[in-house]
Amino acid sequence: MTPLRVAYVLRVFPKISETFVANELAEMRRRGVEVRILSLRRPAEDLRHELVARAGLDEQTVYDLREFPVTLREFRPQLLHAHFATAATAKARELAAEIGVPFTFTAHRYDLYDKAPSDFADRAAAAGAVVTVSQANLQHIVKAFGVPAAHIHVIPCGVDTERFRPDGDRAKPPLIVCVARLVPFKRIGLLLEACAILRAWGVEFRCAIVGDGPCRDELETARARLGLAQAVELVGAAEQAEVLAWWRKAAAAVLPSDSEGMPVSLMEAAACGVPAVATAVGGVPELIDDGVTGFLTPPGDAGKLAAALERLLGDPDLGARLGVAARQRAQEHFSLARQVDCLVALWRTLVDEGGR
Repeated sequence: MTPLRVAYVLRVFPKISETFVANELAEMRRRGVEVRILSLRRPAEDLRHELVARAGLDEQTVYDLREFPVTLREFRPQLLHAHFATAATAKARELAAEIGVPFTFTAHRYDLYDKAPSDFADRAAAAGAVVTVSQANLQHIVKAFGVPAAHIHVIPCGVDTERFRPDGDRAKPPLIVCVARLVPFKRIGLLLEACAILRAWGVEFRCAIVGDGPCRDELETARARLGLAQAVELVGAAEQAEVLAWWRKAAAAVLPSDSEGMPVSLMEAAACGVPAVATAVGGVPELIDDGVTGFLTPPGDAGKLAAALERLLGDPDLGARLGVAARQRAQEHFSLARQVDCLVALWRTLVDEGGR
């Protein structure tokens, strides 16, 4: 079968908080899909996941917008794909029209709920197909923008379940791990409140919060106010190998967000056999089978978050059973291999239809 040629249009590449994009591109290359990456901006951060270099993605990336047309003429892509419905999708639409090929885009969270483009429906209609990461997102797109459900394909981002797998002993005392950007909607302050409750209940634990962002200073202040300096570590941004190491030591994953699309961090935890406690928002209930692979709690309730964590930490056998089930669910539903299979199948259909 002739290899696909796909040009990705991204706002910033690589971006440490968008591991899913680098993973997807690396797996595409491993499968023999030829890719070029058109990045509208250079990354502001120096830290990057080592898989970017390992997969040779740096060498496939163009940053000068003036070079985009030249790159596309030389590469002759069969299709363009963008992540997020905002600036990258607008550019992909423009470039695809110029060279006469279809484009698709994946909608995630902020581009649907916080900063959705005013012409979302028009962009969706122009696209060969719209991809989104959860059924909850699909329902929102249909209701908010009037896009026909048949035009939307739910393809969750995936995790490399061969790399992210259980390995080694869990940390003692039990370790709670949260991997998230430190931004308001992630509600990391709620996790600190839950940790303070756990400590008041006499629960033995440590907590690591892996990620960075604009809320860091206020979270450090809250940690000090709650007297959690010895129990809670604000790790900062981390490369993928370091994130994997944290998951392999964790007894529980946690994500207390007010809003989510489909959080990849919880997929990584599940693949490592770590049960999760998370708020039942967005696509999270599609990821966590309540009482089977973890526990769902209502948003904004620190007490219920703490109670679910106490239940996991206080019963290692329960945590082990839920962890095994979480690993199985990740393999069956949220693997990177499955994600790329679905994307490639969709793109081949669009390319074949365009050639008729």
